[in-house]
Amino acid sequence: MDRTAEMAAFVRTVQSGGFTAAARAMELTPSAVSKLVARLEDRLGVRLLQRTTRRIEITPEGDAFFHRARDILAALDEAEAEVTTARDNPSGRLRLVSGAAFGAHQLTPAVPAFLALYPKITLDLTLTDVRARSREENFDLAIRVGPLDDSSVVARRICSLERLVVASPAYLETHGCPQHPDELSQHRCLWNSSLPALRDWPFKDGESVRSVRVVGPVVVNNNETLRNLALAGVGIARLPDVMIGDDLRSGRLLRILDDHAHHEPVTVFATYASGRNLSPKVRVMIDFLTERFGSAPWRWRAPAADADRRIASADLRTHGGSVAA
Repeated sequence: MDRTAEMAAFVRTVQSGGFTAAARAMELTPSAVSKLVARLEDRLGVRLLQRTTRRIEITPEGDAFFHRARDILAALDEAEAEVTTARDNPSGRLRLVSGAAFGAHQLTPAVPAFLALYPKITLDLTLTDVRARSREENFDLAIRVGPLDDSSVVARRICSLERLVVASPAYLETHGCPQHPDELSQHRCLWNSSLPALRDWPFKDGESVRSVRVVGPVVVNNNETLRNLALAGVGIARLPDVMIGDDLRSGRLLRILDDHAHHEPVTVFATYASGRNLSPKVRVMIDFLTERFGSAPWRWRAPAADADRRIASADLRTHGGSVAA
């Protein structure tokens, strides 16, 4: 039973002065409007309108009901308008947590574009490599990298990243460039101690994959320090491509052992607590992240000849010889 339609037909009939005018305003037939009002009267058990062959008149009961019904319908219209406005113009504080590497190198530079689109949203951004549940930490949205083992969250894929083995030209000039993963044992490798598995670097071995446990002079607990050490020529590192795209383009870092690389994309998710309604501000952020990062815009493949020439040049400067330009 559509009580709202009945009230709307009655209020519109009173305001318009008849069923015909009310029908035009409601885009219904006069008969349909009359039936709605009659059904309302039957349900209430009172006569709201006195009908004559020439006009209708409102009864005292109808007059009392008209004012209340009009206010109720106005409140409904206002509530719907507020929801529509919130949907189309989201506002409020959005608490977002992200891993440090993705957050610093991709998310933070994208903040101005997001705020330009949604100026009424205030971002409360936390960058941390400590993995935490979005519900427990009271975040509206979390950006997570890698497999999800938490059934209490809803996840939407944003993009994927790759981990690349890289070194600086300065390191390669000094120490030469390894040509095979087995040669890494003779090099200064750097790794992130926050996850034990990050010390074991995967490489292709025919049709299978094998891991090489690396050794080196420095161990750190975050990727940003790892990147800085690699840029300084301290050693070889395996880093997420989301944070070294510019370094690769500029030649500050060079990809090595590409012929043996095992490229296993790691999925980046946007997650929020299950059971929580998807608010407009969270929805637009997820859509923004997917559109901006879905194609992995940081990913850059150097022309093979150029990359090989740079690496070979560094290697020959170490051991003597020359390379044609």
